[in-house]
Amino acid sequence: MISHRSLLFAIAGCTAVAGTAAAQTPPQGREFVVDDVIVTGAPFGVTDRASLLAVDVLDEEDLAVAPAATLGDLVAGLPGVRSTNFAPGASRPVIRGLSGPRVQVLTNGLGMIDASSVSPDHQVAVDPAEARRIEIVRGPSTLVFGGSAIGGVVNIIDDRIPTERPEGGLDGHVSAQASTVDDGSSFGARLKAEAGPLVITLDGFTRVSSDYRVPVFPESQILLDEEGEAAGDGRTVENTFVRLDQYGAGLSFIGSRGYGGVSAKHVDTTYGVPGHEHEPDPLDPDPHEDEGVSIGLEQTRYDLRGELSFASGPFSAARLSAGWADYAHTEFEGDEVGTQFFSDGYEGRFELIQRERNGWQGVVGAQLLDRTFDAVGDEAYVPRTGISEQGLYTVQRFDRGGLGFEGGLRLDKRSLESAAAERDFTNVSASAGVFFRPSAPLFVGVSVARNARAPSEVELFAEGAHVATGAFEVGDIDLDSEVASSVEATLHFARGPFEFDLHAYHAQYDGFIDLRPTGLEDVDSGLPIFEYVQTDATFRGFEAEAEYRLWESGQRSLTLTGAADSVRASTDLGPAARIPPWSVTGGVEWASRLFDIGMEVRHVGEQDRTTAFERPTASYTFVNLKGAMRPFADRNVTLFAEASNLTDEEGREHASFQKDIAPLPGRSLRAGVTWRF
Repeated sequence: MISHRSLLFAIAGCTAVAGTAAAQTPPQGREFVVDDVIVTGAPFGVTDRASLLAVDVLDEEDLAVAPAATLGDLVAGLPGVRSTNFAPGASRPVIRGLSGPRVQVLTNGLGMIDASSVSPDHQVAVDPAEARRIEIVRGPSTLVFGGSAIGGVVNIIDDRIPTERPEGGLDGHVSAQASTVDDGSSFGARLKAEAGPLVITLDGFTRVSSDYRVPVFPESQILLDEEGEAAGDGRTVENTFVRLDQYGAGLSFIGSRGYGGVSAKHVDTTYGVPGHEHEPDPLDPDPHEDEGVSIGLEQTRYDLRGELSFASGPFSAARLSAGWADYAHTEFEGDEVGTQFFSDGYEGRFELIQRERNGWQGVVGAQLLDRTFDAVGDEAYVPRTGISEQGLYTVQRFDRGGLGFEGGLRLDKRSLESAAAERDFTNVSASAGVFFRPSAPLFVGVSVARNARAPSEVELFAEGAHVATGAFEVGDIDLDSEVASSVEATLHFARGPFEFDLHAYHAQYDGFIDLRPTGLEDVDSGLPIFEYVQTDATFRGFEAEAEYRLWESGQRSLTLTGAADSVRASTDLGPAARIPPWSVTGGVEWASRLFDIGMEVRHVGEQDRTTAFERPTASYTFVNLKGAMRPFADRNVTLFAEASNLTDEEGREHASFQKDIAPLPGRSLRAGVTWRF
């Protein structure tokens, strides 16, 4: 039987051979240009400098030299974005201090159909290596995606179902890299080939890493003092290895009026979870108390996607996308199977794109979701739950140059059924905004939104020990929908060598769902009992980005960059938990045809505004260097290297449940090569 890893290398080998054939007659002067049109939250497409949404984009060139990392760790550090940083194998994005069921992770605009939002030690069933583009939308104005996007959206856009024919009939990508801090290595390849009216894609990716090294003893000094212990000599976070294999294929028919295609992918990953050891059973003669916990995740997913354009009429195009997935997450206690989590179901979306008329454009759409979640084992603290959702939405935009308006409306119905109870929720969400261009380089806008989110299956039905959070969690079947009313101001400025982007926001939550301690302890597990409750909450903050080209001549330029963000969150019960502190980043970048060099200094402030059940976090400053070289005239080969945390400083991510036992990695060198053909 052929192993997954063998199949990955077979795909890579075929890609390399095909690429060599294509490289014999390369297109002269070929450039890889990525459009700056944003599609997440605005299916009709809006440029990033004309959007009321707070958006960051990692395009194909960014991703070609990006570290091999989980999604949360990859996007952490963008303005307003951090990571749950639970382990190198498990990290989700934190956007404006919100995570879990409030941040929607998508693949090509559809949900993941996994169980990653159930617990912070659950990985997202997607790896950034498959992306051609990642769009990160901050804030609640993404009505297209419903209540689960009340905090923001991270959309992984791949090309597994092609929408365009490859240039010259064949193109592809091969990449490899290695890192020192975790003895990590990765290899990936993808191929797109034309076969008459059809376009075929193949892709594969593999990544392995060991336990990563840190500058200090892993346990924080605060935790050591509480325990009355002294720091040891260890400089490694134990049980943080990662092994990942992923492969996929797609087939698309591309005609004069659109495209239609199908795809399949399989992801198989195993990763360790630090600090997740279980207490030994005193009646067990072989308790395995020294064996750590690892997690095995598998998902097989099938997608269908298509678009049909119309020559006339009120709509310019119709789009259909649908995905079905079967997901299994198994917790291993040593070699023994512990708790298992399962998720299977489908999600579909149909949209009609309105024809642009005198500056007016928009979309009307419908979304369906049907998913079953189940858990089996000692930590099955959430019962089997059937989840269904139906949504209708429209987003409209009127732009006459100097003045414009934007608005949206969505109606959602969500049902959750378990052995504990059945709950139905009907929610209405809406947004409206106005924007001005008082002069050509300036865009100013303000928007208001009301977004409603139905409680998740965990918040409603949980009852049991949850080792990942260190609590015995108890849900509340009587929870109501969570409603956020927000206002956000937007400013874009771009003239000559200077660009600036600012978003400032204030969000008031009615019925904010929070997990709070009761002061009691569960007798069997010994864990403190936490209950899901509803309270009011206020989140406010800002994100800013700027760059200034000090010098430019032809393809050479020297640019200063800067970014800053801050979020402050309060509830009627006190400060919200695990809110990231402010940060500021400054850098300088040299770019030319042959090579690029950059240096970045990032400072993250201390966080001492905490709840009674969390510890404060000290500030830290990281210094990073990066470089890339394109030794050939066609620029298709890129050699890159990065030295991160040069001063080997201790840093801890306040948003992480693991921050006091798993600091951020120490000094590391990463190097690799990317070949696009």
